[in-house]
Amino acid sequence: MAIEANQIVSIEYEVKDGDTVVDSNMGGAPLVFMFGKGQIISGLENGIVNMAIGEKGDILVEPADAYGEFNDDASQEVPKDQFAGIDLAVGMTLYGQGEDGATTQVIVKEIGEENITIDFNHPLAGKALMFSVTINNIRDASAEEVMTGIPAENKPEEGESCGTGCGCH
Repeated sequence: MAIEANQIVSIEYEVKDGDTVVDSNMGGAPLVFMFGKGQIISGLENGIVNMAIGEKGDILVEPADAYGEFNDDASQEVPKDQFAGIDLAVGMTLYGQGEDGATTQVIVKEIGEENITIDFNHPLAGKALMFSVTINNIRDASAEEVMTGIPAENKPEEGESCGTGCGCH
């Protein structure tokens, strides 16, 4: 039976770029998300749709269904003085706020005398990724989970912040 929208899915995974492991939660806390809400990359979601609890599989996700194709034009020169107080290094990841208010991740590509070149591509853009996945659990979402989009497993404990800056405790 296929996993359906608004079901809560729990997985363990390891993702590789070639022979290099770029992320893994194997042996740790599972990734818990609401299916069909764009909470994981589309290629992985499409790859697990017909999997069942306890099933393991390898899923190759092409760039278009992961972090997009690499865009050579997604870089910008920014005046160095905008980074005052930051000990910059080529390859460093920086986080800022985009025009839409969302968090934006950039990578320092080049450090010049007066300008810094930053790259807006995701570090895994343009890469085909191999996911090794185990489905730990699939369950129907509660009415509250459907309304908020947040699985109960991902809610902070009493007195903790969820870390999103939303003001919840």
